[in-house]
Amino acid sequence: MTLEEVNRMDREAFVASLGWVFEHSPWVAERAWPRRPFAGVEALHQAMAEQVMSALPAEQLALIRAHPDLGARARMSSASSGEQAGVGLDHLTVEEYEQLHRLNAAYREKFGFPFLYAVKGSTRQNILSALEQRLSNDLAAEHAMALTQIYRIAQIRLEETLHA
Repeated sequence: MTLEEVNRMDREAFVASLGWVFEHSPWVAERAWPRRPFAGVEALHQAMAEQVMSALPAEQLALIRAHPDLGARARMSSASSGEQAGVGLDHLTVEEYEQLHRLNAAYREKFGFPFLYAVKGSTRQNILSALEQRLSNDLAAEHAMALTQIYRIAQIRLEETLHA
């Protein structure tokens, strides 16, 4: 799909085509649609991110909670599944799986939402280290970090989806 095609889409087609970019939250695309035409992928990403930034706290929290736990063998979007497989989270050793499961549970218990990390270009060890380090953050810092990671994930997804 090209940016030119995206700019010509009606609201329904736009949401159907890009509503998945922010995990299980098509409202982001729906609210960004009126900002067309987009000068580039970055402008599209910015318009979508601004919808999240201006969303109600409950909407932001629902978006964060829409993401799966990293390395969890649970239902997740095909985009998340592919991203996690790309860094080997689908082939963890038993020890790595147990460590990740334990850290994910501690994180979710402390913050009330899953640990989010834009995995592209990272290693399993980078992810585990970040998870351990971020467990020491406070709720406000982690909420902000989760949104930052979501923006990065969405940017990667848009860059991989849209062609010149």
